[in-house]
Amino acid sequence: MTAAAFLWLCLALVAAGANWMAVYHDNRRLELVVKPLTMVLLIGAAVALDPADPATRYWFVVALLLSLAGDVLLMLRRDNLFVAGLGAFLLAHVAYVIGLLISGVHPGGLLAGLVLAVAGFVLIGSRLMRGVRRTDRALVPPVLAYVLVISLMLITAYGTTRFWALAGATFFYISDSLLGRQRFLEPRERGDTAVMVTYHLAQILLVLSLV
Repeated sequence: MTAAAFLWLCLALVAAGANWMAVYHDNRRLELVVKPLTMVLLIGAAVALDPADPATRYWFVVALLLSLAGDVLLMLRRDNLFVAGLGAFLLAHVAYVIGLLISGVHPGGLLAGLVLAVAGFVLIGSRLMRGVRRTDRALVPPVLAYVLVISLMLITAYGTTRFWALAGATFFYISDSLLGRQRFLEPRERGDTAVMVTYHLAQILLVLSLV
């Protein structure tokens, strides 16, 4: 990793920590600044590092940019922007899948990821979809599409058999599961903080997988 990339990554960690505190204390003014700033700094880290595969880095940067757009749309907390934010993250996962496939995958890893994704849908996804159906039936198609795409990202990450990639994808799956619980099932106190901690860890680990 280059010195510049390490600096960008350290700054991203500081911004992420500030975001976690902002969400924990419901400091909306600070959150509006540090949440998008975290992603901007992670994009800087991805651009500055010396990647194992430049083509994979390109698609990861696209994914980070789309994640930034999704962050901005979702943090405004407007129902009419939820689907747009969901769509941005869906496309981000598609970009991650392309990048991961370019980096190379292995049948054994793909099988392990498939088993994990199926188990996740049985234990979490199916319950989440029932919650979406009760809350707003119009959201069932976009949420189901998102669940399928993030499951594909999880499978592909495990297919690479690279620790940082599969760890990042796992944290992303956990983060989105927690977000689904907060919105459609049983909101818990400080649950939003857990969503953001796991989300930022996921993005950081995926960036590290480029090295």
